[in-house]
Amino acid sequence: MGTLQINIGPVLELQSIVHDFRYEIVRKIYEGGMGIVYEAQQQGAHGFVKRVAIKVVRERYNNNSEFIENFVGEAKLVADLIHTNIVQTYHLGEFQGMAFISMELIRGVNLEQFLQRMTDLNRTLPQELAVFIVSRIARGLAYAHAKTDAEGHVLGIVHRNINPKNIMVAWEGDVKVTDFGVAKARGFLTDKEGEEVAGKPEYMSPEQADFQVTDKRSDLFSAGIVLAQLLTGKNLFKALTAEDSRQRVLTAPIPDFTAVNPELSVRLNEILQRALSRDLATRYQTADELLFDLEHYIYHKGYGPTNETLGKFIRDLFEDELKPRRRTVRSGTVKLNSTRKTNRNAQSGRGETLRTVRTSRTTSKTIKTRKSSLIERLKSKFK
Repeated sequence: MGTLQINIGPVLELQSIVHDFRYEIVRKIYEGGMGIVYEAQQQGAHGFVKRVAIKVVRERYNNNSEFIENFVGEAKLVADLIHTNIVQTYHLGEFQGMAFISMELIRGVNLEQFLQRMTDLNRTLPQELAVFIVSRIARGLAYAHAKTDAEGHVLGIVHRNINPKNIMVAWEGDVKVTDFGVAKARGFLTDKEGEEVAGKPEYMSPEQADFQVTDKRSDLFSAGIVLAQLLTGKNLFKALTAEDSRQRVLTAPIPDFTAVNPELSVRLNEILQRALSRDLATRYQTADELLFDLEHYIYHKGYGPTNETLGKFIRDLFEDELKPRRRTVRSGTVKLNSTRKTNRNAQSGRGETLRTVRTSRTTSKTIKTRKSSLIERLKSKFK
């Protein structure tokens, strides 16, 4: 029996791809003291477009070497944190001396905005949804805390800034932890723990507020503060000043939450007491432990809330923002989504409307020119 030989020629091994990314800014999402976040379109070949968020450093911080070092460190740290409950980072770049991070765009609101809308509408968050939200935070933290480097060494990530502004809730009900800007992790970010205090005072752990070295249990205390706020409607430690808030974290008594909210179960009070224990030995030791207790609480009867349950709740809460808006212009009716405003006028969305009008006028003028030109040619032909 003969042997069939097929010559496939030399095998080409791809070594590298060099390509420049192009981002078109759509609108400004958020403006903070140190940076700005934009919605942008990442352009690709053959008309490929992907919506992303772009986080840029404010110009006055571009020459601050320590700040830029931490900004770059955050990007490198989060680049390999790929989890459904953590906002993903895609790319770290530099444009005209300005550092920027390209990351996952979340269509939704942060938990601070979520809570404010609840207050504005005098709505109450169902207990199961409050527990569900914090269980998703715990899932993200469990993954981050256990993350290792390429050699298998635990990175020792501590977020250090778990608070409602850094928790995103998508319209579909996904809950994601974001902003690892003051996190600590071995070999990634400048760490002055013990000399400086990082984070939002009213969401700090006692050891964090006391300028002590923190570990992953610090994030669990902060998650407990968020859970208590979702269940009672207020932050336990918030005071008139940042310093007073820090002192309250250190000294204010932790209440019996069944007395604060009589509708809370004894079991939920037990979970809160353990999460908010100032004694590190009696606090939850890992995010997995907290996650187990939270999920057991909402699912032990066989069924509990899901992303879809939370998604429906938040869409009802922000119903007006999600409705398309109609704007009538000379060229016709232009439908604008409330989330699709251009950078030219991020507040009113007029940039997109004007661009549409100009396009329509140009098209109309072109059609008229072509028609008149055709008539002239026909006239000359039949003279």
